[in-house]
Amino acid sequence: MRSIILSLVISFVCVVNISAQPLSSFVDIQNQLMVWDKGYIHKVDYMAPTSIKIGRTCIPYLDNSRSFKIYYNGSVRPVNIGFTNAFYVTDNLVAYLNAKSLNVFDRGVQKNLAGVCDQFFVADSLVLFLDSYKGEYRAYYNGNTYPVESYLPDSTLSRLKVSDNIIAFDNFASLFKIFYRGTLIAQEDYPVNSFDAGRNTVAYVDADRKFKIFHSGQTFVIDDYPPTSYKVGDNLVAFVSGDGYFKVFYSDSLRTIGFMNPTYQVGDNIVAYKDPGGMFKIFYKGEITEMEPYYPANYTIQYNSVAYINTANTLRLFTEGETYDVTNAELSNWSLNYDVITYQIGQGIFKVFYKGTEY
Repeated sequence: MRSIILSLVISFVCVVNISAQPLSSFVDIQNQLMVWDKGYIHKVDYMAPTSIKIGRTCIPYLDNSRSFKIYYNGSVRPVNIGFTNAFYVTDNLVAYLNAKSLNVFDRGVQKNLAGVCDQFFVADSLVLFLDSYKGEYRAYYNGNTYPVESYLPDSTLSRLKVSDNIIAFDNFASLFKIFYRGTLIAQEDYPVNSFDAGRNTVAYVDADRKFKIFHSGQTFVIDDYPPTSYKVGDNLVAFVSGDGYFKVFYSDSLRTIGFMNPTYQVGDNIVAYKDPGGMFKIFYKGEITEMEPYYPANYTIQYNSVAYINTANTLRLFTEGETYDVTNAELSNWSLNYDVITYQIGQGIFKVFYKGTEY
């Protein structure tokens, strides 16, 4: 009975984490800072911030007096007064510098990672940083820090990709390594020709010019020849093969889209591309959706969503397989953060749109 209850609790927590709504924020006509969270709009500060960034679970900002604060889990948490000179936010983490001291805010807990840090990279679930005192590169992941590479004076890791929950790099001894879920993997004994990384995934052309994909702990040899181009997202890789076919690796399988060399973009879980007929199409979780009979000059990809203004002057949103016409009003501005659209009509009307509902 205890194990059944524990399993149910774990399942519930997983569902809550996966389905948790992202955040959004805007400054209203009265110059007050507003946050949209769980379907409600809250006033969190009476004055506009001097700097703000929006993450999936946190909104860090420097307030009007340059005090550093973080909105998290329904409330604003003061961090310090006037000491923070830079900050960064991702899905789950906030990293910030006080002078050269590197700190992280992770699920409500603040931790100091390095007293002196000269180089660092922040991803959704990890931070790669150079600890100058200890003379090594270290990774913060899931509440723990791990050694990644010894630091050589007057040298820094220059060939590396840090994305979501994975790090790929050529080390100082010219070995290609991958840090994944707390484990450092010696992937190749020689430096690779090129590589890119996304959640759980690294695509690369090895020393023998073979195209390979590391995904969730497994390595797949995709082609004996390098692709013309390739881009990596979350659990997917889009590429044009050497013989001219546009393909997508997704969920451990390879899908051929067609014989074409398209204009395409990859963002998180989405591949957006222009087909040979000029149509705008989206590949999302194995399905292809036709969006427009033309390819938009500008569009934004975030997480499970694509947003753009079409030729009918309508703000259109593709999100999680569904398409919505959000508004055809004249907009002062709009932005897409994760799967949430925030937009302004005129001087004083602010709206939030998420999964078919306007707030």
